[in-house]
Amino acid sequence: MPVPSPAVFERLRTFAAVDTTEDRDTRAITEVFTGNTLGSVPVGNADDVTAAVGKARAAQAEWAARPAKERAAVFERYRALVVENREYLMDVVQAETGKARWAAQEEIMGLIFAARYFARVAPGLLDAHKVAGAFPLLNRASVRAVPKGVVGVIAPWNYPMLLSIGDSIPALLAGNGVVVKPDSQTPYSSLANAELLARAGLPRDLFAVVTGPGTVVGTAIVDQCDYLMFTGSSATGRTLAEQCGRRLIGFSAELGGKNPMIVTGGANIDRAAKAAVRACFSNAGQLCISIERLYVDRSVAAEFTEKFVAAVKNTTIGASYDFSNSVGSLISEAQLETVSKHVADAVSKGAKVLVGGNARPDLGPLFYEPTVLTEVTDAMECGRNETFGPLVSIYPVENVEEAIARANDTEYGLNASVWAGSKSEGEQIAARIHAGTVNVDEGYAPAWGSTGAPMGGMGISGVGRRHGPDGLLKFTESQTVVVTRFLNLDAPPLVSQEKWQPLLMGIARAIRFLPGR
Repeated sequence: MPVPSPAVFERLRTFAAVDTTEDRDTRAITEVFTGNTLGSVPVGNADDVTAAVGKARAAQAEWAARPAKERAAVFERYRALVVENREYLMDVVQAETGKARWAAQEEIMGLIFAARYFARVAPGLLDAHKVAGAFPLLNRASVRAVPKGVVGVIAPWNYPMLLSIGDSIPALLAGNGVVVKPDSQTPYSSLANAELLARAGLPRDLFAVVTGPGTVVGTAIVDQCDYLMFTGSSATGRTLAEQCGRRLIGFSAELGGKNPMIVTGGANIDRAAKAAVRACFSNAGQLCISIERLYVDRSVAAEFTEKFVAAVKNTTIGASYDFSNSVGSLISEAQLETVSKHVADAVSKGAKVLVGGNARPDLGPLFYEPTVLTEVTDAMECGRNETFGPLVSIYPVENVEEAIARANDTEYGLNASVWAGSKSEGEQIAARIHAGTVNVDEGYAPAWGSTGAPMGGMGISGVGRRHGPDGLLKFTESQTVVVTRFLNLDAPPLVSQEKWQPLLMGIARAIRFLPGR
């Protein structure tokens, strides 16, 4: 299956919300598998962001006035277009990221799940609902979900469709406009979906993709949006949170992870070892919720290690636009350098390489073998720091208590995996793990795919949640409207304040006997 033609990328370029009436600098986008140029996109600036935010703000008023069911219908049509164009979308995201086909398919499935879930639940979640008023009969109180205005989305390169459009869907359904800054390495993934959203009937001005550097475009978005959604490193998340705090706007972020897997003595070792390969090496380990630490009960550590290493050796690594390879490429020289340095540092300090440990320039410029280490310590770079690549370490432990303690001994708290002798034991262990999501008898995908449940991090792994009702309502402000009927709180005619105030207190005391009070 060939990479999309240059004409495709030239068409997608037109969906960038960047003024090209004058000569503008452009950035070449490369096919990661080969280093060849796919096309180029214009480099946006702060003025482009100002224009995009202005248009989105103007379009947002009319969009928010539409019934939620009408907005939801746009995303039902978008979902159908994603299904229809799934092969093309996978081609685009593979070309930009170098990931394996099955990892690209995860993105498409995530978009389908998000569009389906939020389109289904948005009308109900956004409807005004009644609450008890201060004084029964006298007060009728209701709560409305009011859109924030214009939401900024700063998206990463590792899952560039899912983490730009997947977060934009609930923001738009909530009645907001959205301005997206895609990572400079992966703009076409957002632009391809901008085209599909336009075809589905979303107003063009309501949703803008501004291509350009984060220091310029990202900063301008933070300075002008009414709410910010970010996915990326914990360090950058801290900086953006400070900037949002100064403006007193809302902020939500999924950040880094150093995610653990626990394997107990009673676990099904064959299943655990096989699933660990997916959990550790999806998207060549460039996934915030992938596993980097394996805590295995000493009684089964040798068996697990043997079977896990054998499974890793049997993975296929390479460049292809089909499902023939299990592991794809890293995305950049920077990622390749980080993985290489982490492995070299660990080996120099006494770690042992059980499998992998080498770059593979014979396969492409940025390939690195899936790598398993043992005897890793905290003195090593990969001991406590996120590698974000195809590198995992095995740690034998004496018992479950040690496994839980070591799994929680981190600043991070994004995702975890538990394999135990029974489902109930796995759930009991999961409840003690300091992480936003925990998968029992799987690695990461079921928790991510459970779109009706909140997903996010504890510790330095994030702020707020995506998915579930919170994933939509965070893009709104709660507004309380109370209507007073019959008489207000002033003393009625012919009643003195001395008599009226004790009467009000008596009513307040009596309210406690009413249902729901």
